[in-house]
Amino acid sequence: MSDLKSKLRQKIEEWRPRIKRLVEDYGDVVIDQVTIEQVIGGMRGLKVLVTDISYLDPNEGIRYRGYTLPELIEKLPKPKGAEMPFVEGVWYLLLTGEMPTEQEVEEVVEEFQRRRILPKVVYEVIDASPCCSHPMTIFASAILALHRESFFVKKYNAGISKTDYWAPTFEDAMSLLAKLPEIATYIHAKLYRDGKRIQSNPNLDFGANFAWMIGIKPPYDDVSRMHFILHADHESGNVSAHTGHLVASSLSDIYLSIAAMINGLAGPLHGLANQEVLRWLQDVREKLGGDDPTEAELKKIVWDTLDSGQVIPGYGHAVLRKTDPRYLIQREFSLKHMPDDPLFKYTDMLYTIVPAILQEQGKAKNPWPNVDAQSGIIQWHYGVREYDFYTVLFGIGRAIGICANLIWDRALMYPLERPKSITTEMLEELAGIKKGSV
Repeated sequence: MSDLKSKLRQKIEEWRPRIKRLVEDYGDVVIDQVTIEQVIGGMRGLKVLVTDISYLDPNEGIRYRGYTLPELIEKLPKPKGAEMPFVEGVWYLLLTGEMPTEQEVEEVVEEFQRRRILPKVVYEVIDASPCCSHPMTIFASAILALHRESFFVKKYNAGISKTDYWAPTFEDAMSLLAKLPEIATYIHAKLYRDGKRIQSNPNLDFGANFAWMIGIKPPYDDVSRMHFILHADHESGNVSAHTGHLVASSLSDIYLSIAAMINGLAGPLHGLANQEVLRWLQDVREKLGGDDPTEAELKKIVWDTLDSGQVIPGYGHAVLRKTDPRYLIQREFSLKHMPDDPLFKYTDMLYTIVPAILQEQGKAKNPWPNVDAQSGIIQWHYGVREYDFYTVLFGIGRAIGICANLIWDRALMYPLERPKSITTEMLEELAGIKKGSV
């Protein structure tokens, strides 16, 4: 693993002068303006964060280190016989910005395998959770239990130089990511399999080992790789990413920061969309008596849903203005491996009719499907049918990108985040509204 850390160190030393120059020589350059709507509306679209890990292009979708997702699927090394790349290869790319070789990926695979073992306290925390606990609550608690393992905390308390904060943060990130499949599948066993745990396989990669421990045969290993890669990052302004960044800016360690990220992801406006899609599809199928849909039947249901003031789950996106590439990658996988799945037949037909209906209605800025329109259907097909667990799957993937971001935040010595607030009365004054005129 020294090779990856050495590579990262080299990249950091090359990057730091760029940040210093921007601040010292160009610090007064204006890059955006703030409107009252943005201040009140959750800062949507406001350019106030920096990340080099990923960028969401409205027309191309998410890019990881400049690569589109189809390019990643094509170029990243894959396990023998697999369709999807190593998750470990995405981690290498997000950290360094370079496409790894097979040997470089194998080194990360081996390092994750060495770090995968959980301390006893994590099992105790999971076992102590009430059986009715939400899996995301247990997931965050288990990650918090690893706080006492933090290498960063030990080095910080010993007086490490600020310029070196990134190095123990890297070690914590490696250790946490390696353990996430074990944590998640143990939670799954506790809640849904009567505690019947499957021991991890030290010879498998990240995605394959997750599939092994959850007890689902191939090609679910490729489903896992695909799911974790597609959900790995999405810029730094979404709730989970920004929460992780904000907490880490106080120099909280990676375990505290990622647990906070998980809590943000658990909110219904952020991480629960795929299960809402699945519920809606199952309700539609039930209305049609479980039969294969006709185009006319689905069109009527879509219009009835819209006319009742509801949205079509899985369609639309705050930034994208085309079909989400993450949806298309999953669609291609489904067409190959599960074309006769009853729910996929609905999903497939909706893809052909919903965009035109939304365009005719004229309210949606983006009438195309997003990643959530497909991801839950695939999990359901392969036997992961516990809705509440889907956000845990999301959290495993998202932790990859956020960990990469937090390492670079420390490497570039970004400060404590502390925006300024103003009052409603101040906004009214700026808008020229006279006091008491409402």
